[in-house]
Amino acid sequence: MMRQPVHARAGLLVGLAGASAVLLGAFGAHALRGVLDMHSRELWQTAVNYHVWHALALALAAGLGRGRSGRFAMAAFAIGIVLFSGSLYALALGAPRWTGIITPIGGLAFIAGWIALGLSLRSRVD
Repeated sequence: MMRQPVHARAGLLVGLAGASAVLLGAFGAHALRGVLDMHSRELWQTAVNYHVWHALALALAAGLGRGRSGRFAMAAFAIGIVLFSGSLYALALGAPRWTGIITPIGGLAFIAGWIALGLSLRSRVD
């Protein structure tokens, strides 16, 4: 099996992140309407918002990020989407409360991704 070039894998990751954000947003707005209580709908909406924004950040990192910092930013954004948004989606659907322990770890991944992206962009300008 041949390995895909990094940019091909990055494109696939960006596409999956963006498409899944739209699908989960639509799912929450339509299929879960009337199923989730107000608190769960708010959790779902927060998850979708962070998912969409960080899918865009992932695209930015894939397009403009360079070197190790750029690759780290991409990985951190992807991990953040899974842990932060994923845990909120799970909580909205009734996962045990302890699942919320995972959410801040995803938030830290988002923060690390933004810092890494900034470092990557800084090195482009210098």
